[in-house]
Amino acid sequence: MKQAPHVFRAFEDATMRIPVSDINFLYEVRPAIRTSVKYAQIAASIKEVGIIEPPVVILDPTSEGRFRLLDGHLRIDILIADGVKEVVCLIATEDEAFTYNRRLSRIAIIQEHKMILQAVKRGASEERIARALNVNVALIRQKRNLLNGICSEVADLLRDKHVPIKAFAELRRLKPMRQVRAAEMMVAMNRFSTNYVRSIVAATPISEFVEGRKPVTRGVTAEQLDLMTQESGRLDQDMKQIEQRYGEDHLDLVLATAYIASLLENARVVRHLAQFHPDIFAQFQKIADVQKAA
Repeated sequence: MKQAPHVFRAFEDATMRIPVSDINFLYEVRPAIRTSVKYAQIAASIKEVGIIEPPVVILDPTSEGRFRLLDGHLRIDILIADGVKEVVCLIATEDEAFTYNRRLSRIAIIQEHKMILQAVKRGASEERIARALNVNVALIRQKRNLLNGICSEVADLLRDKHVPIKAFAELRRLKPMRQVRAAEMMVAMNRFSTNYVRSIVAATPISEFVEGRKPVTRGVTAEQLDLMTQESGRLDQDMKQIEQRYGEDHLDLVLATAYIASLLENARVVRHLAQFHPDIFAQFQKIADVQKAA
């Protein structure tokens, strides 16, 4: 019977309530940080719903009975300012140079929208959510209604992208099929700014608008709009052709890469290339390395 591999534990099984006076900071929280928006949001969240994610500490090997703070400097600083004496912490088993929180990206707006819907479903009011995030209620309502008028295909394409709220307002002007094409262009170009979405909307034919009319675009002449529309149409056609060719091109590339890798397994071929065609041999080696890595 094959023995199960050993699983390393990153944290102790149980949390621990620790006096904040026994926790050593790894860095000082500067006054400028205490006046930042992020600091205010964390403070508002702690005041409204308490500590959701416990700070992470590890035993300090240089000071008996004390702990090093690996993650949660702002949370602990806020608790100290509020006069809190103890805090529940996760106990790490190894002092890493990084923490798991630093591996997390800022949450995408569609994910935030779903979290707000879930919180409302569980009974949290918009006012309480706003207080917890230190923002106004109007912004919470905007995020709650983010996907109204947005087709499900677009929501799926942009689910993990950082797209401004105003960009969704622009997409709502478009019919579903055009919304999808716009989202595909955003992903293909890796551009999600409101101005980029506005340029796509401006280049959209009138027939693709929900209301049957284009929004007024200041600073752009009718001739420029017509040119943008034509260019957008050509871009759509190019993208469709690329999509159609992608599968065949990818298959050809895989076959060619595998063939080159097989050639380099022949010692006579390798000697010939190395002696008479060193430049080609070097490129073939790079291609073979990619194939092996894949």
